[in-house]
Amino acid sequence: MQALSDRELLLERRQYTHEQATLWDKLSLAQKFAASSMTQFGYDLSFIRNSNNGSLAILQCNGKAATINSEGDVNTMPNIIIRP
Repeated sequence: MQALSDRELLLERRQYTHEQATLWDKLSLAQKFAASSMTQFGYDLSFIRNSNNGSLAILQCNGKAATINSEGDVNTMPNIIIRP
């Protein structure tokens, strides 16, 4: 039974890694640099939102959110609500 749980965990990680790689490919160069530095503080890239103003990368760490605009500017106290 334990082997099945371990296998499922590994499969879930593989999917997560593929999704993360796809997200990273969609970031601007400036966003990649900023997001890379944020990962050193425990943040993970969650999703990207596109608008007329450009793309906005959303990162999360322990229930906190941070955003990175297309110019690479980081906002660690964004006025956003992330649904669970």
